[in-house]
Amino acid sequence: MATRIRCAWASGDDPLNRAYHDREWGVPVRDERKLFEFLVLEGAQAGLSWITILRKREHYRRAFDDFEPEAVAAYRAAKVRALLADPGIVRNRLKVEGAIRNARALLAMREEPGGPVGVLWQFVGGRPRRNAWRRPQDVPARTAESDAMSRELKRRGFTFVGSTICYAFMQAVGMVDDHTTDCFRHRRR
Repeated sequence: MATRIRCAWASGDDPLNRAYHDREWGVPVRDERKLFEFLVLEGAQAGLSWITILRKREHYRRAFDDFEPEAVAAYRAAKVRALLADPGIVRNRLKVEGAIRNARALLAMREEPGGPVGVLWQFVGGRPRRNAWRRPQDVPARTAESDAMSRELKRRGFTFVGSTICYAFMQAVGMVDDHTTDCFRHRRR
């Protein structure tokens, strides 16, 4: 049986990383709760490796009420203390409080035409951008679109949404498809 060629970041032996790459990364997401999940996880990943967050993902789902924005937006000091004591997540006060702040900012987007999904997808014109990068080093860490998303989200009160985090978010939720041209997922368009 032929070995599947994957993007370089997913070519190792970790089955969790391979499954994420093969089934999720770059697949368009238009579900508000899933988009919020990825905003929280990408923010939590800042300064860490993605596999660290991926290994904690199921625990994050339990700890953050399956990323229901209303539930997270209602967290108060006691819940923050409990989260900061939870070894199953990244116990960084700024990141935990940022997730709560971001939930509140996301809920405010519901007043906008298209709601959070429309606001977030506007940066790619509502359609996934399909790139054709040949080498991993060709894939940018940020783009004009992620710069614009970062500025807009910060304006709306979000945190942990720098341009690089926004671009990783855009890749994760399929706003951009950055599977390299040798990757089997690139060919499955």
